[in-house]
Amino acid sequence: METLRHKAGRTLAEGLRKGVSAYIWLLKIWLPVSLATALLDWSGWLAALDFLLQPAMEILRLPAAAALPILIGLTAGVYGCLAAMAVLPLTAEQMTVVAVFVLIAHNLPQEGMIQARSGISFWKATAVRLAAALVTSLLLAWWLDPAASASGAGVGPAIPAARPAFGAFVRLWGLDTLALCLKVLAILLGIMVLIEFMKAFAWIGFFVAVFGPLLAFLGLDRRAAVLWLTGALFGLAYGGALIVEQSRELDLSAEELQKLQLSIGINHSMIEDPLLFLPFVVSPLYAWLPRLAAAMAVVYLLSLWFRLRTAPARS
Repeated sequence: METLRHKAGRTLAEGLRKGVSAYIWLLKIWLPVSLATALLDWSGWLAALDFLLQPAMEILRLPAAAALPILIGLTAGVYGCLAAMAVLPLTAEQMTVVAVFVLIAHNLPQEGMIQARSGISFWKATAVRLAAALVTSLLLAWWLDPAASASGAGVGPAIPAARPAFGAFVRLWGLDTLALCLKVLAILLGIMVLIEFMKAFAWIGFFVAVFGPLLAFLGLDRRAAVLWLTGALFGLAYGGALIVEQSRELDLSAEELQKLQLSIGINHSMIEDPLLFLPFVVSPLYAWLPRLAAAMAVVYLLSLWFRLRTAPARS
């Protein structure tokens, strides 16, 4: 019994140590990028750039006003997109297309830098997410035809919210960021401790056995089951930090790490983020299935590219 207690204590300490290390690594990226993005939003420069996406809105059969929640979602995240989308008179079909685009490609500066520090190029991760969001939204727009649903229902410009004073803005950003950082710390420590206990008491094999077939179906290495599950359920920040800590122990190849990163990048936070969009979309299926399909398509295409690249040249 003493041996078991000692092993549990040592495992707990190791999990907490790795959790704190990953948390500090994450904050070094998160805080400066978060503040810079919030300042862009507060200054009004972010809203002034929405004209850049207007041509893309025509391709997606969306009104020009829909560019604003997409642009805010791309840079500031899901919550900013929801705040902008809520004040626009968009139809359910139009909101569905916007939701799918932003669910795949959101918070790109912060999440791209996190992925860049955990095994994949910032530009590759960002470009793949943008391409996946565009192609998936194009297919969905073709299926739903949001332009037809909006005939006769004009979509006017959003009513701009009053900009708070700089001091009030800094206080609000600080309080929101502190609350989020505490939440992240609690989740990250819990996940790291759980992983250490799973390794110490040989539970990893159970998770691999349970989720391995699902990962094989998604085109990923079965050994990455715990990392994929963490990113898919809790978010890219936790998945990226865990990949840094665990990739060496799992002995995943560079190609498998790339596929895992791109899959998590496109399809993460599968519970919280889709639930936020449910009041806006026609069916809950649109909040889950399109980006899961997009993640699978990207992984299979990448696997095909790796095979073609390494195949011996024909004589």
